Parts: sequence; C-alpha cells; structure tokens
Amino acid sequence: MNYRKESLKKHGEWKGKIETKVRVPVGCKEDLSLAYTPGVAEPCMAIHEDVEKSFELTRRWNTVPVITDGTAVLGLGDIGPEAGMPVMEGKCALFKEFGDVDAFPICIKSKDTEDIIKTIKLISGSFGGINLEDISAPRCFEIETRLKEELDIPVFHDDQHGTAIVSAAALLNALKLANKKIDEIKLVINGAGAAGIAIGKFLMAFGVKDVTMCDLKGIICEGNDWLNPAQKEIAKVTNKSHKKGTLADAMKGADVLIGVSGPHCITKEMVASMADKPILFTCANPVPEIEPEDAKEAGAFIVGTGSSEHPNQINNVLVFPGLFRGALDVRANTVNKEMMMAAARGIASCVSDSELACDYILPKAWDKRAHEAVAKAVAKEAIRTGVSKLNKK
Repeated sequence: MNYRKESLKKHGEWKGKIETKVRVPVGCKEDLSLAYTPGVAEPCMAIHEDVEKSFELTRRWNTVPVITDGTAVLGLGDIGPEAGMPVMEGKCALFKEFGDVDAFPICIKSKDTEDIIKTIKLISGSFGGINLEDISAPRCFEIETRLKEELDIPVFHDDQHGTAIVSAAALLNALKLANKKIDEIKLVINGAGAAGIAIGKFLMAFGVKDVTMCDLKGIICEGNDWLNPAQKEIAKVTNKSHKKGTLADAMKGADVLIGVSGPHCITKEMVASMADKPILFTCANPVPEIEPEDAKEAGAFIVGTGSSEHPNQINNVLVFPGLFRGALDVRANTVNKEMMMAAARGIASCVSDSELACDYILPKAWDKRAHEAVAKAVAKEAIRTGVSKLNKK
C-alpha cells in the first residue's frame, strides 16, 4: 500500500479524525433544566467560589489540548499551523483510544514566544493538562519552562520528553540483550534540537555517563561559538573529553547511537566503527539516518527506527496517552522527572525477559497493557513525590 496516497484519500473521506460527543440527555424540558439553564447556575457558582471544583463539576479533569504553532511538524518542518492540523487531530485520536483522554487540536497562528505563552495561559482554565507539540527549537524550551513555572497543571512537550521516555525504555531493554551496563556505555546522540537534548538529559538521569552530542556542524563541545542557549547548557555536561570532529569521529567506539536528525547521514562504515554489539535507534522520519538493513549488514546488533514498517518502532504513542491518564487521575500539578522515569520503566516492563529479542525490545504502540502500565506508574510516582493535588485535600 502507498500509505501517503491512501492517507490523503482517507482524510478526504473522514473529514476529520475526532468529534465531540454529548454525555448527558438533553431531549426534554427536565434534561435541559439540569444540563443547562436554570440548573447550571448552581455548579457555576460553586466553581466561582472554589475554582478547583472545575475539575469535579466539568470535563476539565479529563481534557487536554494538543498545541502547536506548526513550525516543526513531523519531518516536514515549518509548514504552518493549519497544515499541522492532521497531525494534531491524529494525536488527539491516540489520546482517546489509548488513554481515554479527551484531547483537542489547538493550532496557534504565531511564532512569537510571548504570544504562544500568553495564549496558552489564557485558555488553560479549560484544561487539566497541556500537551505541546511540534514547536521548533530553541523556542520550545522557553515555552515549556515558562508554562511549567506559571501554570498549576501538567505541561508536557511530547517532542522532547515523549521521545526521551520511549528511547530510555528501548535502551533499558536493548542493554539487557547486549549485556551492557548503562553507566558504562558510550552514547552518541545525533541531532541537538528539542528531542536530542531532552534524550541526553534524561538518559544521564538514568545513569549514562559518557554522552556525545552532534549536530550538522559536528561534535558539540563546550566553547563552540555556534551553539544556541540550550546547546550551551547541554555542552557543559556532555563530551567531557572535549572531542572535536564529525559524527563519524564521534561514532568510533560508541556502544549506542540515537539519531533524531535527518535522512541517510550515517554510513555502513560509521556503524562498523562502533563498539561490539552496537545499538542504533535511527528515528528520523520519514527516512531514517541509515536504512535498517544497511545498519544490520554493517554489524548493528539492535536497530530501532521511528517507523512502523520496521521492528522496534521508537514511538511516542507508547508515552503520552498513559502519562496524561496517570497525571490526570491524581490531578498532578506538573510532570516531574520521577514521573517520566517511572513511565519509561513501565513501558520497558511490558516486554518480559523471556520475550526480549533483538527485533522486539518495545511493546507495540497499540498494546494497551503498555498504556495501562504507564498510567499506573505515573500516578503512583506523582503521589509519592507530592505533586498530586488529591493528596493535599
């Protein structure tokens, strides 16, 4: 099947992938009097007196916007907010299917950081959490940081942390098969944008000590005059030996390569130069950094990609539905590092030791056990770390 052509055809038939549904009867005078006027005045005044009751008396408790400005949509780049709508609708459908979260696409027609922050803050009272999507770096870092500081509901940038969480889950299981310890591996990350930097920080929290970041100009080293603020920050804690050179130089002797960059930037020779049992997660979409069959021919032990057409899809879908389900269920006021680490372990745990194989290190995206495991782990950790509002009632 030509998925692109068929998808275009189907989108024309579907005319949208989500719709609203009425949850209460409104077919007679009594129904209307309860759901609407005059009865609705009572819950309105209850919320007026205590805004937290909006989580109990409306659907706010289960509602999340999927927000973009259309500047970094999939592998398509800056295509604009309207063109990003099919992706945002798709994410909303996945939220509902795998987490039973009511999600709505919000595409903001501005690239101005302050405009985006202000817009999200102004509409935040309608939602139980905020999912940021496909906003280009480095603006996405400031937008997320500011919103986490200024809102008391969970704010989650899926391109950063969703990618980091599923990558960590994949790595935990891959290292079991390779019989390598996480604190002893040499890790190279190609792509120093939102996803790459988030992956680097997150895997260091899991215990990786030797991390080298690369981008189009080569190995990132502290002191490079071409780094943006987010890259300057990550440069302080990575590449501790101050290596310089190209991606090819960085990959020599590396145990793991995670690519969140562009198509076909890795050669067979570069894979062959890696350490014994090399692990490659080449997640560029729609074309990976190296074709999986080429990586395998060059000696790769385990290969994961961002595509469902190959084994070991490194897919954010395993993360965000369950993560928000868990956070919403305990009315968390943030998504902290501990909750994200719990999510990664929850995903990894869904592939038993007896099931683990080089072509099966992650559960499938549609495996509802994984989403349930993430939700349970996230909710438990939110309570343990004291960010659940229910604990403070």
